[in-house]
Amino acid sequence: MIDPVLASRLQFALTTIVHIVFPVMSMGLAPFLIYFTWREIRGGDAVYEQLRRFWTKIFAISFVVGTVTGIVLEFEFGTNFAAFSTAAGELFGGPLAVEGMMAFMLEATFLGIFVFGRERVSDRLYMISSVAVGLGTWLSAVWILIANSWMQTPRGYEVATENGQTVIHLVDPIAAYLNPRFGFMFVHMQNAAVESVALFMAGVAAYYVYRHHVWGYPVEHVAFWQKTLKIALVALLLTAPLQVLHGDLYARHVYETQPQKFAAMEAVWDTEAYVPEYIFAIPTDLSQLTDPRAKELFGFGIPGGASWLASGGNPNAEIRGLNSFDSEAPPVAIVFWSFRAMVGLGFWFILLAFWGGYRWYTGELFEDGLLHKSLMASSLLGILAVELGWVVTEVGRQPWVIQGVLETSEGVSPGLTGTEAMITLTGFAAVYTAILAVYTYVIVRLIRSGPPDEADLDSVPDRRPESDAAPAGVSDDD
Repeated sequence: MIDPVLASRLQFALTTIVHIVFPVMSMGLAPFLIYFTWREIRGGDAVYEQLRRFWTKIFAISFVVGTVTGIVLEFEFGTNFAAFSTAAGELFGGPLAVEGMMAFMLEATFLGIFVFGRERVSDRLYMISSVAVGLGTWLSAVWILIANSWMQTPRGYEVATENGQTVIHLVDPIAAYLNPRFGFMFVHMQNAAVESVALFMAGVAAYYVYRHHVWGYPVEHVAFWQKTLKIALVALLLTAPLQVLHGDLYARHVYETQPQKFAAMEAVWDTEAYVPEYIFAIPTDLSQLTDPRAKELFGFGIPGGASWLASGGNPNAEIRGLNSFDSEAPPVAIVFWSFRAMVGLGFWFILLAFWGGYRWYTGELFEDGLLHKSLMASSLLGILAVELGWVVTEVGRQPWVIQGVLETSEGVSPGLTGTEAMITLTGFAAVYTAILAVYTYVIVRLIRSGPPDEADLDSVPDRRPESDAAPAGVSDDD
Protein backbone atom coordinates (compact mmCIF):
# COMPACT_ATOMS: atom_id res chain seq x y z
CA MET A 1 0.00 0.00 0.00
CA ILE A 2 0.94 3.66 -0.24
CA ASP A 3 3.30 5.21 2.31
CA PRO A 4 1.18 6.73 5.13
CA VAL A 5 3.24 9.94 5.01
CA LEU A 6 2.53 10.42 1.30
CA ALA A 7 -1.12 9.42 1.68
CA SER A 8 -1.60 11.86 4.55
CA ARG A 9 0.00 14.66 2.57
CA LEU A 10 -2.17 13.88 -0.45
CA GLN A 11 -5.30 13.76 1.69
CA PHE A 12 -4.58 17.12 3.33
CA ALA A 13 -3.67 18.63 -0.05
CA LEU A 14 -6.90 17.36 -1.61
CA THR A 15 -9.16 18.62 1.16
CA THR A 16 -7.37 21.98 1.24
CA ILE A 17 -7.52 22.43 -2.55
CA VAL A 18 -11.29 21.92 -2.50
CA HIS A 19 -11.89 23.86 0.71
CA ILE A 20 -9.98 27.00 -0.32
CA VAL A 21 -12.47 27.67 -3.12
CA PHE A 22 -15.20 28.56 -0.63
CA PRO A 23 -13.25 30.97 1.64
CA VAL A 24 -11.95 32.71 -1.48
CA MET A 25 -15.52 33.28 -2.63
CA SER A 26 -16.77 34.48 0.77
CA MET A 27 -13.73 36.66 1.60
CA GLY A 28 -13.66 38.12 -1.89
CA LEU A 29 -17.39 38.89 -1.92
CA ALA A 30 -17.37 40.56 1.51
CA PRO A 31 -16.13 44.03 0.39
CA PHE A 32 -18.53 43.99 -2.57
CA LEU A 33 -21.52 43.18 -0.34
CA ILE A 34 -20.63 45.97 2.10
CA TYR A 35 -20.48 48.40 -0.83
CA PHE A 36 -23.76 47.14 -2.34
CA THR A 37 -25.50 47.44 1.03
CA TRP A 38 -24.20 50.99 1.55
CA ARG A 39 -25.33 52.11 -1.91
CA GLU A 40 -28.71 50.43 -1.46
CA ILE A 41 -29.33 52.19 1.86
CA ARG A 42 -28.33 55.53 0.34
CA GLY A 43 -31.08 54.93 -2.22
CA GLY A 44 -31.54 56.18 -5.73
CA ASP A 45 -30.81 53.06 -7.79
CA ALA A 46 -32.64 49.76 -7.39
CA VAL A 47 -29.81 47.86 -9.09
CA TYR A 48 -27.78 47.91 -5.88
CA GLU A 49 -30.48 46.02 -4.04
CA GLN A 50 -30.50 43.51 -6.88
CA LEU A 51 -26.73 43.21 -6.60
CA ARG A 52 -26.84 42.79 -2.84
CA ARG A 53 -29.59 40.16 -2.92
CA PHE A 54 -28.10 38.17 -5.79
CA TRP A 55 -24.51 37.99 -4.56
CA THR A 56 -25.57 37.44 -0.94
CA LYS A 57 -27.01 34.08 -1.99
CA ILE A 58 -23.67 33.00 -3.42
CA PHE A 59 -21.86 34.33 -0.35
CA ALA A 60 -24.12 32.42 2.05
CA ILE A 61 -23.76 29.14 0.17
CA SER A 62 -19.97 29.56 0.03
CA PHE A 63 -19.88 30.28 3.76
CA VAL A 64 -21.90 27.18 4.66
CA VAL A 65 -19.94 24.81 2.41
CA GLY A 66 -16.65 26.38 3.53
CA THR A 67 -17.56 25.79 7.16
CA VAL A 68 -18.35 22.13 6.55
CA THR A 69 -15.20 21.43 4.55
CA GLY A 70 -12.98 23.51 6.86
CA ILE A 71 -13.93 21.72 10.07
CA VAL A 72 -12.65 18.48 8.58
CA LEU A 73 -9.18 19.99 8.11
CA GLU A 74 -8.84 20.56 11.84
CA PHE A 75 -9.77 16.95 12.55
CA GLU A 76 -7.08 15.80 10.13
CA PHE A 77 -4.45 17.30 12.41
CA GLY A 78 -5.44 14.67 14.94
CA THR A 79 -6.10 11.71 12.66
CA ASN A 80 -3.20 12.06 10.22
CA PHE A 81 -0.75 14.44 11.92
CA ALA A 82 -1.03 13.56 15.60
CA ALA A 83 2.72 13.87 16.20
CA PHE A 84 2.66 17.40 14.79
CA SER A 85 -0.37 18.27 16.94
CA THR A 86 1.37 16.95 20.04
CA ALA A 87 4.56 18.84 19.31
CA ALA A 88 3.06 22.18 18.22
CA GLY A 89 -0.40 22.09 19.80
CA GLU A 90 0.43 24.73 22.39
CA LEU A 91 1.24 27.25 19.69
CA PHE A 92 -0.84 26.04 16.76
CA GLY A 93 -4.07 25.33 18.65
CA GLY A 94 -4.49 28.87 20.01
CA PRO A 95 -5.03 30.69 16.69
CA LEU A 96 -7.40 27.97 15.46
CA ALA A 97 -9.46 28.18 18.65
CA VAL A 98 -9.62 31.98 18.54
CA GLU A 99 -10.65 31.80 14.89
CA GLY A 100 -13.67 29.75 15.89
CA MET A 101 -14.58 31.73 19.02
CA MET A 102 -14.01 35.21 17.59
CA ALA A 103 -14.22 35.32 13.81
CA PHE A 104 -16.59 32.46 13.05
CA MET A 105 -19.06 33.38 15.80
CA LEU A 106 -19.08 37.04 14.73
CA GLU A 107 -19.71 36.06 11.15
CA ALA A 108 -22.31 33.39 11.93
CA THR A 109 -24.23 35.63 14.37
CA PHE A 110 -24.68 38.54 11.97
CA LEU A 111 -25.06 36.38 8.86
CA GLY A 112 -28.62 35.53 9.88
CA ILE A 113 -29.50 39.22 10.07
CA PHE A 114 -27.73 39.96 6.82
CA VAL A 115 -29.39 37.14 4.86
CA PHE A 116 -32.89 37.14 6.37
CA GLY A 117 -33.31 40.42 8.24
CA ARG A 118 -33.50 43.14 5.60
CA GLU A 119 -37.23 43.69 6.14
CA ARG A 120 -37.01 43.20 9.92
CA VAL A 121 -34.30 45.60 11.10
CA SER A 122 -33.41 49.23 10.59
CA ASP A 123 -31.05 50.39 7.87
CA ARG A 124 -28.41 51.17 10.48
CA LEU A 125 -28.45 47.70 12.02
CA TYR A 126 -28.51 46.09 8.60
CA MET A 127 -25.45 48.09 7.55
CA ILE A 128 -23.72 47.03 10.76
CA SER A 129 -24.56 43.40 10.01
CA SER A 130 -22.96 43.63 6.55
CA VAL A 131 -19.76 45.07 8.03
CA ALA A 132 -19.74 42.49 10.85
CA VAL A 133 -20.12 39.61 8.40
CA GLY A 134 -17.31 40.95 6.22
CA LEU A 135 -15.11 41.60 9.24
CA GLY A 136 -15.72 38.09 10.56
CA THR A 137 -14.82 36.60 7.21
CA TRP A 138 -11.51 38.45 7.10
CA LEU A 139 -10.75 37.80 10.79
CA SER A 140 -10.98 34.09 10.04
CA ALA A 141 -8.19 34.58 7.53
CA VAL A 142 -6.14 36.48 10.12
CA TRP A 143 -6.00 33.57 12.57
CA ILE A 144 -5.62 30.84 9.96
CA LEU A 145 -2.77 32.73 8.32
CA ILE A 146 -1.14 33.42 11.69
CA ALA A 147 -0.97 29.66 12.22
CA ASN A 148 0.30 28.90 8.73
CA SER A 149 2.78 31.78 8.58
CA TRP A 150 4.30 30.61 11.86
CA MET A 151 4.96 27.25 10.22
CA GLN A 152 6.84 29.11 7.46
CA THR A 153 8.86 31.46 9.72
CA PRO A 154 8.56 30.18 13.32
CA ARG A 155 9.30 32.74 16.04
CA GLY A 156 8.64 33.13 19.76
CA TYR A 157 9.06 29.47 20.73
CA GLU A 158 11.44 27.09 22.41
CA VAL A 159 11.89 23.37 21.86
CA ALA A 160 11.86 20.98 24.82
CA THR A 161 11.83 17.23 25.30
CA GLU A 162 9.11 15.83 27.56
CA ASN A 163 8.80 12.08 28.16
CA GLY A 164 11.06 11.49 25.19
CA GLN A 165 8.92 13.56 22.85
CA THR A 166 9.70 16.89 21.19
CA VAL A 167 7.37 19.66 22.39
CA ILE A 168 7.28 23.26 21.24
CA HIS A 169 6.44 25.85 23.92
CA LEU A 170 5.12 29.32 23.21
CA VAL A 171 7.35 31.86 24.99
CA ASP A 172 6.58 35.08 23.09
CA PRO A 173 3.04 35.29 21.65
CA ILE A 174 3.66 38.65 19.96
CA ALA A 175 6.74 37.40 18.12
CA ALA A 176 4.99 34.15 17.21
CA TYR A 177 1.70 35.61 15.99
CA LEU A 178 3.25 38.65 14.30
CA ASN A 179 6.00 36.61 12.68
CA PRO A 180 7.77 38.01 9.59
CA ARG A 181 5.63 36.06 7.10
CA PHE A 182 2.16 36.95 8.41
CA GLY A 183 1.83 40.42 6.88
CA PHE A 184 2.94 39.21 3.46
CA MET A 185 0.57 36.24 3.49
CA PHE A 186 -2.44 38.23 4.70
CA VAL A 187 -2.15 41.04 2.14
CA HIS A 188 -1.41 38.63 -0.71
CA MET A 189 -4.23 36.23 0.19
CA GLN A 190 -6.95 38.82 0.80
CA ASN A 191 -6.09 40.79 -2.32
CA ALA A 192 -6.08 37.53 -4.28
CA ALA A 193 -9.55 36.68 -2.95
CA VAL A 194 -11.00 40.03 -4.04
CA GLU A 195 -9.25 39.74 -7.41
CA SER A 196 -10.58 36.20 -7.90
CA VAL A 197 -14.16 37.25 -7.16
CA ALA A 198 -13.80 40.30 -9.42
CA LEU A 199 -12.73 37.95 -12.25
CA PHE A 200 -15.64 35.63 -11.50
CA MET A 201 -18.15 38.49 -11.47
CA ALA A 202 -16.68 39.96 -14.65
CA GLY A 203 -16.78 36.60 -16.42
CA VAL A 204 -20.40 35.90 -15.52
CA ALA A 205 -21.48 39.45 -16.41
CA ALA A 206 -19.53 39.35 -19.68
CA TYR A 207 -21.50 36.28 -20.74
CA TYR A 208 -24.83 38.07 -20.49
CA VAL A 209 -23.49 41.34 -21.92
CA TYR A 210 -22.01 39.39 -24.86
CA ARG A 211 -25.29 37.63 -25.54
CA HIS A 212 -27.22 40.89 -25.48
CA HIS A 213 -24.89 43.32 -27.27
CA VAL A 214 -22.90 41.04 -29.60
CA TRP A 215 -25.25 38.18 -30.37
CA GLY A 216 -28.35 40.34 -30.16
CA TYR A 217 -30.28 37.90 -27.95
CA PRO A 218 -32.78 39.40 -25.52
CA VAL A 219 -31.36 39.24 -21.98
CA GLU A 220 -33.33 40.03 -18.86
CA HIS A 221 -31.79 42.46 -16.38
CA VAL A 222 -29.11 43.56 -18.83
CA ALA A 223 -28.57 46.77 -16.80
CA PHE A 224 -27.77 44.56 -13.79
CA TRP A 225 -25.09 42.66 -15.68
CA GLN A 226 -23.65 45.85 -17.15
CA LYS A 227 -23.32 47.35 -13.67
CA THR A 228 -21.77 44.10 -12.40
CA LEU A 229 -19.19 44.17 -15.18
CA LYS A 230 -18.22 47.77 -14.45
CA ILE A 231 -17.88 47.20 -10.70
CA ALA A 232 -15.83 44.06 -11.29
CA LEU A 233 -13.51 45.92 -13.66
CA VAL A 234 -12.91 48.67 -11.10
CA ALA A 235 -11.96 46.02 -8.52
CA LEU A 236 -9.74 44.27 -11.05
CA LEU A 237 -7.96 47.52 -11.95
CA LEU A 238 -7.11 47.96 -8.28
CA THR A 239 -6.21 44.40 -7.29
CA ALA A 240 -4.41 43.01 -10.35
CA PRO A 241 -1.46 45.45 -10.36
CA LEU A 242 -1.26 45.36 -6.55
CA GLN A 243 -1.01 41.57 -6.58
CA VAL A 244 1.99 41.57 -8.91
CA LEU A 245 3.75 44.45 -7.14
CA HIS A 246 3.20 42.88 -3.74
CA GLY A 247 4.23 39.49 -5.13
CA ASP A 248 7.62 40.98 -5.97
CA LEU A 249 8.11 42.01 -2.32
CA TYR A 250 6.78 38.66 -1.12
CA ALA A 251 9.21 36.69 -3.30
CA ARG A 252 12.13 38.72 -1.95
CA HIS A 253 10.99 37.95 1.60
CA VAL A 254 10.84 34.24 0.73
CA TYR A 255 14.43 34.40 -0.52
CA GLU A 256 15.53 36.00 2.76
CA THR A 257 13.66 33.61 5.06
CA GLN A 258 13.30 30.37 3.04
CA PRO A 259 16.16 30.32 0.52
CA GLN A 260 15.61 26.65 -0.26
CA LYS A 261 12.01 27.32 -1.29
CA PHE A 262 13.15 30.23 -3.45
CA ALA A 263 15.74 28.02 -5.13
CA ALA A 264 12.98 25.52 -5.94
CA MET A 265 10.77 28.32 -7.31
CA GLU A 266 13.58 29.25 -9.71
CA ALA A 267 14.99 25.72 -10.26
CA VAL A 268 18.48 26.75 -9.17
CA TRP A 269 20.45 23.63 -8.25
CA ASP A 270 23.97 25.03 -8.06
CA THR A 271 24.82 28.29 -6.35
CA GLU A 272 25.26 30.86 -9.12
CA ALA A 273 24.77 34.50 -10.07
CA TYR A 274 22.90 36.27 -12.89
CA VAL A 275 20.05 33.74 -12.77
CA PRO A 276 17.27 34.43 -15.32
CA GLU A 277 13.64 34.87 -14.35
CA TYR A 278 11.50 32.80 -16.71
CA ILE A 279 8.16 34.50 -17.32
CA PHE A 280 7.40 31.84 -19.91
CA ALA A 281 9.18 28.49 -20.21
CA ILE A 282 8.65 25.34 -22.25
CA PRO A 283 10.29 21.98 -21.49
CA THR A 284 11.97 20.62 -24.61
CA ASP A 285 11.95 17.06 -23.30
CA LEU A 286 10.39 15.04 -20.50
CA SER A 287 13.41 15.41 -18.23
CA GLN A 288 13.04 19.21 -18.21
CA LEU A 289 9.39 18.84 -17.25
CA THR A 290 10.09 16.57 -14.29
CA ASP A 291 13.54 17.97 -13.40
CA PRO A 292 13.70 21.62 -14.50
CA ARG A 293 17.00 23.50 -14.28
CA ALA A 294 17.01 27.26 -14.65
CA LYS A 295 19.65 27.77 -17.34
CA GLU A 296 18.70 24.78 -19.49
CA LEU A 297 15.09 25.76 -20.27
CA PHE A 298 13.74 27.15 -23.51
CA GLY A 299 11.51 30.17 -23.00
CA PHE A 300 11.18 33.87 -22.48
CA GLY A 301 13.34 34.92 -19.57
CA ILE A 302 14.65 38.14 -18.13
CA PRO A 303 18.46 37.82 -17.87
CA GLY A 304 19.44 38.19 -14.23
CA GLY A 305 15.78 38.59 -13.33
CA ALA A 306 15.70 36.00 -10.55
CA SER A 307 18.87 37.46 -9.04
CA TRP A 308 17.34 40.94 -9.24
CA LEU A 309 14.13 39.68 -7.61
CA ALA A 310 16.00 38.01 -4.77
CA SER A 311 18.32 40.90 -4.03
CA GLY A 312 15.99 43.79 -4.63
CA GLY A 313 17.79 45.27 -7.62
CA ASN A 314 21.10 43.51 -8.32
CA PRO A 315 20.93 41.27 -11.43
CA ASN A 316 24.36 39.81 -10.58
CA ALA A 317 23.35 38.71 -7.08
CA GLU A 318 24.18 35.14 -6.13
CA ILE A 319 21.36 32.68 -5.45
CA ARG A 320 22.10 29.73 -3.22
CA GLY A 321 21.44 26.45 -5.04
CA LEU A 322 19.44 23.46 -3.83
CA ASN A 323 22.55 21.26 -3.74
CA SER A 324 24.05 23.44 -1.00
CA PHE A 325 21.35 22.57 1.57
CA ASP A 326 21.67 19.65 3.98
CA SER A 327 17.96 18.79 3.92
CA GLU A 328 16.18 17.04 1.09
CA ALA A 329 15.05 19.32 -1.75
CA PRO A 330 11.30 19.91 -2.18
CA PRO A 331 9.57 18.54 -5.30
CA VAL A 332 11.17 21.11 -7.59
CA ALA A 333 9.09 20.45 -10.70
CA ILE A 334 5.80 21.04 -8.85
CA VAL A 335 7.06 24.23 -7.22
CA PHE A 336 8.79 25.62 -10.32
CA TRP A 337 5.95 25.09 -12.80
CA SER A 338 3.26 26.17 -10.32
CA PHE A 339 5.15 29.40 -9.68
CA ARG A 340 5.54 30.01 -13.45
CA ALA A 341 1.82 29.47 -14.04
CA MET A 342 0.82 31.70 -11.11
CA VAL A 343 3.05 34.56 -12.25
CA GLY A 344 1.83 34.22 -15.83
CA LEU A 345 -1.78 34.41 -14.71
CA GLY A 346 -0.98 37.48 -12.63
CA PHE A 347 0.26 39.38 -15.68
CA TRP A 348 -2.71 38.15 -17.74
CA PHE A 349 -5.07 39.62 -15.14
CA ILE A 350 -3.33 42.99 -15.43
CA LEU A 351 -3.76 42.87 -19.21
CA LEU A 352 -7.45 42.03 -18.81
CA ALA A 353 -7.97 44.86 -16.31
CA PHE A 354 -6.40 47.55 -18.50
CA TRP A 355 -7.99 46.15 -21.64
CA GLY A 356 -11.41 46.41 -20.01
CA GLY A 357 -10.62 49.82 -18.55
CA TYR A 358 -9.56 51.14 -21.96
CA ARG A 359 -12.71 49.81 -23.64
CA TRP A 360 -14.78 51.43 -20.92
CA TYR A 361 -12.98 54.72 -21.47
CA THR A 362 -13.62 54.60 -25.23
CA GLY A 363 -17.28 53.68 -24.73
CA GLU A 364 -16.91 50.21 -26.29
CA LEU A 365 -17.01 48.06 -23.15
CA PHE A 366 -20.26 46.38 -24.09
CA GLU A 367 -19.39 45.86 -27.77
CA ASP A 368 -15.94 44.21 -27.54
CA GLY A 369 -16.76 40.54 -28.09
CA LEU A 370 -13.14 39.40 -27.79
CA LEU A 371 -12.85 41.07 -24.38
CA HIS A 372 -16.08 39.38 -23.28
CA LYS A 373 -14.79 35.98 -24.39
CA SER A 374 -11.50 36.57 -22.59
CA LEU A 375 -13.30 37.51 -19.37
CA MET A 376 -15.54 34.46 -19.65
CA ALA A 377 -12.52 32.19 -20.15
CA SER A 378 -10.78 33.82 -17.17
CA SER A 379 -13.71 33.71 -14.73
CA LEU A 380 -12.21 30.84 -12.70
CA LEU A 381 -8.54 31.55 -13.33
CA GLY A 382 -8.28 33.73 -10.23
CA ILE A 383 -9.18 30.77 -8.06
CA LEU A 384 -6.71 28.64 -10.01
CA ALA A 385 -3.99 31.21 -9.30
CA VAL A 386 -4.80 31.02 -5.58
CA GLU A 387 -4.53 27.23 -5.71
CA LEU A 388 -1.17 27.46 -7.46
CA GLY A 389 0.06 29.97 -4.90
CA TRP A 390 -0.76 27.62 -2.04
CA VAL A 391 0.96 24.76 -3.89
CA VAL A 392 4.13 26.87 -4.05
CA THR A 393 3.76 27.83 -0.38
CA GLU A 394 3.18 24.34 1.01
CA VAL A 395 5.09 22.08 -1.37
CA GLY A 396 8.00 24.50 -1.45
CA ARG A 397 8.38 24.21 2.34
CA GLN A 398 8.98 20.47 2.17
CA PRO A 399 10.48 18.42 3.72
CA TRP A 400 9.52 20.62 6.70
CA VAL A 401 6.09 20.91 8.28
CA ILE A 402 7.56 23.59 10.58
CA GLN A 403 10.45 25.24 8.76
CA GLY A 404 13.75 24.12 10.27
CA VAL A 405 12.08 22.58 13.33
CA LEU A 406 10.00 19.51 12.45
CA GLU A 407 9.96 17.47 9.25
CA THR A 408 6.66 16.37 7.72
CA SER A 409 7.56 12.69 8.09
CA GLU A 410 8.05 13.24 11.82
CA GLY A 411 4.66 14.91 12.19
CA VAL A 412 2.52 12.08 10.82
CA SER A 413 0.54 9.97 13.30
CA PRO A 414 2.88 7.19 14.41
CA GLY A 415 0.25 4.46 14.49
CA LEU A 416 -1.22 5.24 11.07
CA THR A 417 -0.82 2.45 8.52
CA GLY A 418 -0.68 2.76 4.76
CA THR A 419 -3.96 0.85 4.41
CA GLU A 420 -5.81 3.17 6.80
CA ALA A 421 -4.38 6.25 5.11
CA MET A 422 -5.34 4.97 1.67
CA ILE A 423 -8.91 4.19 2.73
CA THR A 424 -9.46 7.68 4.14
CA LEU A 425 -7.75 9.28 1.14
CA THR A 426 -10.11 7.48 -1.22
CA GLY A 427 -13.14 8.35 0.90
CA PHE A 428 -12.23 12.02 1.16
CA ALA A 429 -11.56 12.20 -2.58
CA ALA A 430 -15.07 10.88 -3.32
CA VAL A 431 -16.86 13.05 -0.73
CA TYR A 432 -15.05 16.30 -1.53
CA THR A 433 -15.48 15.79 -5.27
CA ALA A 434 -19.21 15.34 -4.68
CA ILE A 435 -19.36 18.46 -2.49
CA LEU A 436 -17.59 20.53 -5.13
CA ALA A 437 -19.91 19.17 -7.85
CA VAL A 438 -23.05 20.00 -5.86
CA TYR A 439 -21.72 23.47 -5.02
CA THR A 440 -20.97 24.11 -8.70
CA TYR A 441 -24.46 22.93 -9.69
CA VAL A 442 -26.16 25.24 -7.17
CA ILE A 443 -24.07 28.27 -8.15
CA VAL A 444 -24.81 27.68 -11.84
CA ARG A 445 -28.53 27.43 -11.06
CA LEU A 446 -28.41 30.72 -9.16
CA ILE A 447 -26.58 32.47 -12.00
CA ARG A 448 -29.04 31.17 -14.56
CA SER A 449 -31.95 32.36 -12.41
CA GLY A 450 -30.46 35.85 -12.38
CA PRO A 451 -31.23 38.71 -10.02
CA PRO A 452 -34.68 39.44 -8.56
CA ASP A 453 -37.07 41.48 -10.69
CA GLU A 454 -37.53 45.14 -9.86
CA ALA A 455 -41.21 44.41 -9.24
CA ASP A 456 -40.15 42.11 -6.40
CA LEU A 457 -38.01 44.89 -4.96
CA ASP A 458 -40.89 47.34 -5.07
CA SER A 459 -43.06 44.93 -3.06
CA VAL A 460 -40.69 45.02 -0.07
CA PRO A 461 -42.38 46.72 2.91
CA ASP A 462 -41.15 49.93 4.53
CA ARG A 463 -37.91 49.06 6.37
CA ARG A 464 -37.75 52.10 8.59
CA PRO A 465 -37.88 51.53 12.34
CA GLU A 466 -41.14 52.51 13.96
CA SER A 467 -39.65 55.71 15.41
CA ASP A 468 -38.90 56.94 11.87
CA ALA A 469 -42.23 55.98 10.33
CA ALA A 470 -45.16 58.36 9.99
CA PRO A 471 -47.70 58.35 12.90
CA ALA A 472 -50.88 56.37 12.49
CA GLY A 473 -53.43 58.17 10.35
CA VAL A 474 -50.86 60.52 8.84
CA SER A 475 -49.43 59.88 5.36
CA ASP A 476 -45.86 60.59 4.30
CA ASP A 477 -47.22 63.23 1.91
CA ASP A 478 -48.65 65.21 4.83
